[in-house]
Order: sequence, then C-alpha cells, then structure tokens
Amino acid sequence: MGLSDINAIRLAYGKKYIGAACPVFLDFEKMVKDTGPDLIIVTTKDSTHHEFIIKGLNMGCDVLTEKPLTVDEIKCQAILDAEKESEKNLIVGFNYRWSPYATKIKELLMDKTIGDLVSVDFSWYLNTYHGASYFRRWHGEMKSSGPLWVHKSTHHFDLLNWWIDSEPSEVFAYGDLEFYGKNGPFRGDNCRTCKHSKECDFYWDITQNEFMKELYVDHEQEDGYIRDNCLFRKDIDIYDKMSAQVKYADNTTLNYSLTTYSPFEGWRVALNGTKGCIEASQDIPYHNDITVSEAEKHTNEMDQTNKEELSYEPIIVHKLWKQHETIQVPMEKKGHGGGDKRLQDKIFKTSDIEDPYGRTAGIRDGAMSILIGIGARRSIEQKKPVQISELTDLKPQKKTIVKLKYLVLKVVFCLLF
Repeated sequence: MGLSDINAIRLAYGKKYIGAACPVFLDFEKMVKDTGPDLIIVTTKDSTHHEFIIKGLNMGCDVLTEKPLTVDEIKCQAILDAEKESEKNLIVGFNYRWSPYATKIKELLMDKTIGDLVSVDFSWYLNTYHGASYFRRWHGEMKSSGPLWVHKSTHHFDLLNWWIDSEPSEVFAYGDLEFYGKNGPFRGDNCRTCKHSKECDFYWDITQNEFMKELYVDHEQEDGYIRDNCLFRKDIDIYDKMSAQVKYADNTTLNYSLTTYSPFEGWRVALNGTKGCIEASQDIPYHNDITVSEAEKHTNEMDQTNKEELSYEPIIVHKLWKQHETIQVPMEKKGHGGGDKRLQDKIFKTSDIEDPYGRTAGIRDGAMSILIGIGARRSIEQKKPVQISELTDLKPQKKTIVKLKYLVLKVVFCLLF
C-alpha cells in the first residue's frame, strides 16, 4: 500500500489519520514503480483525474476513480483512448447505485412494475450548508470542477442512466449564477477572517472544527488550497441553478433540476411508465418527522461508522386504474445511504460474485454520466441542444452497456488530495 499527494504535510497527516503503515510519495510515478500496485485509487482534484487515470492504465494498473470521471469531453476522450489501449479495468466509484433505497427502485423497474419507462422527473435540492460548501472551494471554478453539472450532477445522471437502462443521446439546458459569487452583498478574503461575520448568514469559522483545521488550515501554506473561501468572491464562475431536458436513445425523456441554496436537502423523482408511476424521495422534511438539522445531514451522509437505528422510507407505486401501493424500504443514512460499504465490499471482498442489479460502473457508465453534464454546459454556452455523440467517439445505445474485463486485487494504493 502507498499514499501520494502534492502536499507533503497534508500527506503525513492523512497517513496518520487513516492509520496506514505504508510509504508516502510526492511523485506518483515513483510510487507506482516502487510498490507495483494492482489498483490505483484516484481522488484528486476533478480536473486532474485524467492525468492519474491514464498514467495508472499505462503503467499496468487497474484504476478506481472517484466521480466524476473527468471534467470535459477532450479529457474524457483521452481516458477512453487509454483504456482501449490497455488490458486493464477502469471503475468509477458510484456509491449511490449501491444504497438499498436506490436498488429497490431498480428492482421495481427491472420487474416492469410500471410497464415500460417513458419519462422521468428528477429534482435535487442542496441546502445552504452542503450546497454552499462547493462555492467555498475550487469547485466554484469551471476549469476545476466542470462545473456542478459534472462534479455533483454526475452522481444523479449515473443513477438515472442506471434506472432508465439506456444511454443519453441529446441534452438541452439552462443555467445561471444568481445567488453566490458576484451576487453577494459583501465579500472578504475568507470566512475565518471576514469583517462581515456578524451580518453574513453563511459565516463559518473553520478553525472551530478540529478535523477541518488539521486537514486544511494547518497545511494550506504548502499548496494554497483554501477550504473556507468567501462564497461571494468574484472568481466564482459556475452555475448555482440548473435545469435540463435529456432525451435517451430508447426515447425516454428526463426533466432534471438542481438547486444549490435550498432551505432543505433532499430529492424527488417520478418515474412514469406505460402501466403506472413510481414516486420516491429522500429527506423531504415535511414527509416525516425529521429530527436531524440541515447542518448535520451532510455530516451523517459522510459518516462511515455504520452505527445507526434501523428506519424505513416509502416508495409509492401507482398503477393505472388501481389504488397506489406503499413499499417500505429499510433505510441507512450514513455512508451515502449505505452505498459506501456495499460498494467497498463489492470491490474488495466479493468482486467475483455476480450482481443481478448491475451496480458496478465501468468507463462507459462514467463517461455517459459526465457527458450529460458536459453537454448541458455546452448547451447553455451555445443556446441549442447538444448531441452526446458529438462530444466523444461513444455512440449512445438503447441499452446500457457493461464492459468490465477483470479485477483481481492484491494491494491497494491511494492517491489523495
């Protein structure tokens, strides 16, 4: 096992925090040459994913990358070319597919519970805690994140592609920056030193969180990565409201929206078929008695302890000319709805066991999820629909294509940022 990062002191802290007994490297290629890993895990800044994915494949390693695969169509094509030339696997870590709630929806669709799927309405709401966090960091810059059309929405588009079981062919989108960035009433260098702390509803003192302080603040002088940038700084150029219409190769249509400054965090979906409709949602506050504050939601989602009380969430199935049916699904909130531990088990423990739901995501899945977001960005810029087939050499297919060669793990090496 080995760890690599561009920030030496953050790298040392990361090794200590993880509890790893392994060598550390500032040079990625030296790490691979010295340690000979089977698998590289890429968790760098989005705009650099392609560098380490391609290097890893070229150096004879399987690669697991966090989402998104990359940030634009040129880098995406470079990854596609490298994977074709290699004999190695590229897996994208889409944990949302692995949550029991999302899996139940997939099961209902596979069973043709509502007949053939024809359209989907999907809305995601980021609250003023989680949503704002993207605008504090490098994610607020198009060149680094893609923007949220890619960094965040790739989660949603992959989930939708998997549910729909088809590939996107065309996208038309709207987006704008109307809340954060230049729209703010005042601005400062960063939150912790801002003179407007008493009047800004978004004020956040990062030094009061010991983990955040030790991981980010104590090491920022090494690489200039500021974790608590001003939300209203003028160099923010990503969108904070987004909507798109997507057409799929099988003629399914998708209406999608993302809001980044909602008073609550959650999502809704309606999947419409020839024999009925499936309605599902998560964390809508008035649907049940939610006791967790909006500030705690993201913290709980990222928690990996897997220690929580069992709860249930409904999925509503409406069939034509019949009463609706409520299906109660056992729920987990921590670890991205229970998806993290199931994905980890699949990669490291049960890779040879067939998954009837097809939840393992390969390079084509990763590409198709980001190409919707990339296409949406191009659509906004060009003010016209964008054909997915024009972005790379991938041609959208009516059915999702799964292409995984093999994955045998002996040692895992992580690349951290």
